[in-house]
Amino acid sequence: MSQDLPILVVEDDPSLREAVCDTLLLAGKTVVSAPGGHEALALLAAQSVSLVVSDVRMMPMDGIALLKGIRSQWPHLPVVLMTAYADVDRAVEAMRAGACDFLLKPFEPAALLAHIEKYKLPAAEDDAGVVAQDAVSRNLFSMAARVAQTDATVLLTGESGVGKEVVARYIHQHSARREGPFVAINCAAIPDTLLEATLFGYEKGAFTGAQQAQAGKFEQAQDGTLLLDEVTEMPLGLQAKLLRVLQEREVERVGGKKPVALNIRIVATSNRDMAEAVARGGFREDLFYRLNVFPLLIPALRQRPDDVVALARHFLATHGGMVGRVGMVLSATAEMALRSHAWPGNVRELENVIQRAMILTPGDTVEVEHLHLMASPAGVAANAPVASALIPQHAMLEKVEVLRADSIRDLEREHILETLAAVGGSRKAAIERLGISERTLRYKLKQYKEEGFFHE
Repeated sequence: MSQDLPILVVEDDPSLREAVCDTLLLAGKTVVSAPGGHEALALLAAQSVSLVVSDVRMMPMDGIALLKGIRSQWPHLPVVLMTAYADVDRAVEAMRAGACDFLLKPFEPAALLAHIEKYKLPAAEDDAGVVAQDAVSRNLFSMAARVAQTDATVLLTGESGVGKEVVARYIHQHSARREGPFVAINCAAIPDTLLEATLFGYEKGAFTGAQQAQAGKFEQAQDGTLLLDEVTEMPLGLQAKLLRVLQEREVERVGGKKPVALNIRIVATSNRDMAEAVARGGFREDLFYRLNVFPLLIPALRQRPDDVVALARHFLATHGGMVGRVGMVLSATAEMALRSHAWPGNVRELENVIQRAMILTPGDTVEVEHLHLMASPAGVAANAPVASALIPQHAMLEKVEVLRADSIRDLEREHILETLAAVGGSRKAAIERLGISERTLRYKLKQYKEEGFFHE
């Protein structure tokens, strides 16, 4: 896809539509146009655009109705509305419906171009390691770049594996805090008993084993960005303490008496429906509103199909450099297979598929049979490890040393899944054998399921 996506101009007055289009064309922009809202929605369904510039007063579908239609289908697509001074009430309604900006009539060509430049999209790959070929994700990163210029708290939501930490790092690297630290903590991966001390730090002697003082993640992120990953997994009691830190902008270590002033940017993530978590009492409403200053929903990979092959090529290049297999490419049929896959595990699943294909590909070209996209753990015995279902036995024997050397994490996964299978899938029995908490086992199994190693 060309990086120069067109701007869509929607205006029912032919003269004004032509004037706006001519102004943009003379400035070197690519432009498409529509005479009304219905035509604009049909055009958007057929092609990607970088920005929509629409009049408010149109018939039969006005600009507000068009805006709502765009927000329901393309939530990250920037929309600039052209409106007259007399339409103050409509402007307020449009803001509530999610308009990005307003252009007040009459306006000079320079004013129009100034508004357009605000929404200039990032390149397909940038210095943050972002791959954003699809218009949906490029618009997302355009919004992320805008909020990065402020210190507003950002809440990133979306399915597991969509790349929430990638967006968080992008925001940090495009902010005034880029020279400061980027500190991430997964609230689901740390036992409840350790999470408070990990976040807030502790003084010497604060609890058994605290032989020396330790700064927490908040202090470690001073002058930078703190990522609270999977914040909805935080216990309610700790949520109250987190709320106070966010309100007061200071933290007190466990066992300490002197608060430490904070100068940090907070980014939080969740793969849950946070409104539902609040409604059932699993997450504090006041903390939700404190975090939900600038919400960004990250679309699933299936909603941004033009990213699939670009990401696959990116993973081939990055992982190829690490394992000494530079220059590997995807065949045309392999690319077609990748694009047609549903990707329930999103980007994380795609990365796993590419890493597995690199192990199984004998030459430099990855073919469809090396991807094993059609293999499913559904046919495997419940709760059993599924590596053998995804990779042929002969391939596993040939590559077993490579797989074993991959990481300690693989051994941990095998041990947990084998233990679970040995107790007939009983999580209670597995917890007793493994000596871990129910919360830790639930988190681990969720990870394995997203990576394609576990099926309930």
